[in-house]
Amino acid sequence: MKFKILAVAGSMTLALTGSGVAVAAPSKPAVAPGDNLTPGPQHRRLDPLVGTWKAVKYNYVLGQNGQPIVSRDITVKVRWIAKTGGRFLEEKTEGTLGGAKYYRLGVLGYSNIDRRYEWTTFDSVTPTAMTYRGAPTTGGAGPLSIPGEFTDPGVLGPDYLGKTIPMRTVITIGSRGRHTFDLYFTPPGQGERLADRVVYTRKIR
Repeated sequence: MKFKILAVAGSMTLALTGSGVAVAAPSKPAVAPGDNLTPGPQHRRLDPLVGTWKAVKYNYVLGQNGQPIVSRDITVKVRWIAKTGGRFLEEKTEGTLGGAKYYRLGVLGYSNIDRRYEWTTFDSVTPTAMTYRGAPTTGGAGPLSIPGEFTDPGVLGPDYLGKTIPMRTVITIGSRGRHTFDLYFTPPGQGERLADRVVYTRKIR
């Protein structure tokens, strides 16, 4: 008869078999509580996004023949939410899209425990939350690629109504104050395609 005994001894887990031999099983190193709760370098990587920005929005979903609808009256305001301990950024986007008023509220942060960036938006076009969860990362330079999926309410056309659409946001943080948010969709049976791009071109003084 085989059985297991779990014992806490530092970060080691012991498995005891019927033969009476204890074998050390690999376990996850303990993480200090402060490391989980305190914003770190991955949060600081997002600092350049903070501010009030004039932006240009290129929307390919509403466009025709591969040409996007372009909105040049977009204002984006980004701030750290102090009441969350500075763990999450709040983004408010307002302007017009295709001649109609446009609004988006986004929350962007980094999970220390999951080691991933997390991004959720709510807007005046899609009647559902758009939720993205990145792959585990330890840092580094380059764009942030954060995948997700949503149920299409019909924005891609009647053929996709109610279907699950994989999506991905790529955030490119420029060193000179020019940032880009690219949104990609992958409709069933098709390749990934650019759906929307917002370029932060100038900080409003």
